[in-house]
Amino acid sequence: MSAATVTPVPAPAASADLSDPRIPFRAHLRHTGALVRRNLLWIRQDPESMFDAVLFPVIFTLLFVYVFGGSIGQSMGGGQQAYVQYVVPGLMAMMGMNMAQGVGTGFNTDFNSGVMDRFRSLPIGRGSVLFAKIAVELMRMLAATFVLMIVGVLVGFDIEHWPGLLASVGLSAVFGSALMWVFLTLGVVMKSAQSVQAMGFLVLMPLQFGSSIFAPTQSMPGWLQNFTDYNPLSSLADAARGLMVGGPVAHGLWVTLAWSAGLTAVMAPVAVYKFRTKA
Repeated sequence: MSAATVTPVPAPAASADLSDPRIPFRAHLRHTGALVRRNLLWIRQDPESMFDAVLFPVIFTLLFVYVFGGSIGQSMGGGQQAYVQYVVPGLMAMMGMNMAQGVGTGFNTDFNSGVMDRFRSLPIGRGSVLFAKIAVELMRMLAATFVLMIVGVLVGFDIEHWPGLLASVGLSAVFGSALMWVFLTLGVVMKSAQSVQAMGFLVLMPLQFGSSIFAPTQSMPGWLQNFTDYNPLSSLADAARGLMVGGPVAHGLWVTLAWSAGLTAVMAPVAVYKFRTKA
């Protein structure tokens, strides 16, 4: 008697990681667009998720202008008005960074709630899920920047170069999207949203205050000045000031773009790989 012939049953494309590379580019765009719409609908159902984007620029602007603006402004030789011109472009540099931390905690929450398991069972591009997250966070960052500029104008900020304002927003978006790849990776590998938030706090606090965002660096100790020279937030803040109110731009611009390109080139493939292989 001849042995029975066993016909192999092909695995469903939806459950195979190999299905991801076979998805054409146009399909990736459709998947990304559908996921962006899903995330925006979720924000509409949960308006409280926009509180950080709306309240953060208001609180930080009023806090630093009216609490520290007088003393720091006097040390700069121009009073509170001079400090307003200094700090508002610096706060713009913080928008992308704080939104990046939010995308990491939200991504981790989606994993722990089972939403990402559902996405990974569908025949969609794995990168589409991540790109959709970044696209929505960039929209939130633009909303936060809009609120920041309104508050800044109300406290006396004078926009001297409107094209420079648009360039500053674009530069902040580029750097913010690069940071989001870092926090998407943390959102995958960390066990809880609290862990992602704590890690973000430990990383971002030294970057924020060890920079030229809130105060000039000339009075800082030498070792701290060396740190600020390599801090991408200092470069971004300095470039934004130069673009919006006048001053040197080239060095800060190219350093920020170099950091953005490097972070994206290194962390984007890592984030996609960790997402595809997470058990």
